[in-house]
Amino acid sequence: MSEPSIFIGQSEKREELYLALANRHGLVTGATGTGKTVTLQIMAEGFCNAGVPVFAADVKGDLSGISCAGEPKDFLLERAAKMGFDDYGFEAVPTIFWDLFGEQGHPIRTTITDMGPLMLSRLMGLSEAQEGALNIAFRLADKEGLALLDLKDLRALLKELGERGKELTTEYGNLAAPTIGAIQRRLVVLEEQGGGNFFGEPALDIKDFMRTTLNGKGYMNVLAADKLINAPQLYATFLLWMMSELFEKMPEVGDPEKPRMVFFFDEAHLLFSEAPPGLVQKIEQTVKLIRSKGIGIYFVTQNPLDVPESVLAQMGNRVQHALRAYTPREQKAVATAASTFRPNPAFKTEEAITQLGKGEALVSVLDPKGVPTMVERTMIRPPSSRMGPITPDERQKIVKNSPVYGNYEQAEDRESAYEILMKRAEQRSAAAEQDKADKAAEKQARTEARTPTRETATDRFVKNMASTAGRQIGNMLIRGILGGLKWK
Repeated sequence: MSEPSIFIGQSEKREELYLALANRHGLVTGATGTGKTVTLQIMAEGFCNAGVPVFAADVKGDLSGISCAGEPKDFLLERAAKMGFDDYGFEAVPTIFWDLFGEQGHPIRTTITDMGPLMLSRLMGLSEAQEGALNIAFRLADKEGLALLDLKDLRALLKELGERGKELTTEYGNLAAPTIGAIQRRLVVLEEQGGGNFFGEPALDIKDFMRTTLNGKGYMNVLAADKLINAPQLYATFLLWMMSELFEKMPEVGDPEKPRMVFFFDEAHLLFSEAPPGLVQKIEQTVKLIRSKGIGIYFVTQNPLDVPESVLAQMGNRVQHALRAYTPREQKAVATAASTFRPNPAFKTEEAITQLGKGEALVSVLDPKGVPTMVERTMIRPPSSRMGPITPDERQKIVKNSPVYGNYEQAEDRESAYEILMKRAEQRSAAAEQDKADKAAEKQARTEARTPTRETATDRFVKNMASTAGRQIGNMLIRGILGGLKWK
């Protein structure tokens, strides 16, 4: 009995990707226009038909066609006949469309807390000192029970950090105002790139990427990335966050009969571009260990040199489309790609890479024993779903019939750090005003106690008149008494 597999194409034999070894990851490389997207599409079809959910970023919009059945065009039928693909047919793959901006699919959100300071620092391109300040902000939020959900929460927390810098220095270390200001400026840039759409609630339940249909097919999750790719740091950080979420939340399953899920990361070089060594190490560790969770990761990029050697070594299944070798760097890339394959004595791998036509590739997969097969020059099978993009109306219809429609469309804004800190600021302001009023009243009381009462002119006139009248009456009484006495 043959091992369950995905038919990739035809060489001297059928080239198949074995499902039991598909979580050993893979790499699809090749120059622009050589057929990487179609290879991704036929592999995704195979996984979904086998009941494995798939996630892929659609950078050019071409992958959206997987949601509709293909059409029996002559060149497709001819290719299928040429390779003896007798049971070739056309069908759609059940698809869920996603979009960080919420325009071409369901919104994807996560909270600032779930993203964490390390990835946020990567996302904003922070220096070591700025990353340290951000870590202090997260620690303070955790200590004081401040939920960090969206960018305004983080902005309010950083403001609080700046105002309480002297108070917190003893416990957390020096917090320079320019450092806090620099992070605030990076937040503005992130917001302008659309990062504000990514942070908030309801946060994505990663299990919604792992849905299957009632008849057991895996859903194809397509991320609209044509706009997102213009913010490369946001794109790369999102992919890394997703990979980390799966790693943290999925249980260990060892080597299952088929993957629990497969990810295709297009434009994979953006994950590693200008990434600090610590982050590359984290990606390498995640790629290495996530396969025990039953997750397969397939990097899609133009040049194998785009992926660090430490990560490249984890890729067991490989499809190499044509590369051009005009410049020294391109020649090095061809040599690197050739050296990663198990040689085939029938041809020179390095030469074959530059001679491949569109829709052809060099393929090497892990055999049922986990050993890489000899590289074979392969004609890639035609897809059963539509090649090329779908229309906006078709997309909207699929979105509205999606099993997650209504779960993420409406953003929520519950009480979090921003609201709590605003209340604290109002209370501090009211207390300061009351303290000011109390001090003013106390000062007035002290002043009045020290100052004698001043007499008005009327008071002095009345007092003088009373004094004069008193003297006159007294004199009259004395004269009367004395006048009444008779001297004897």
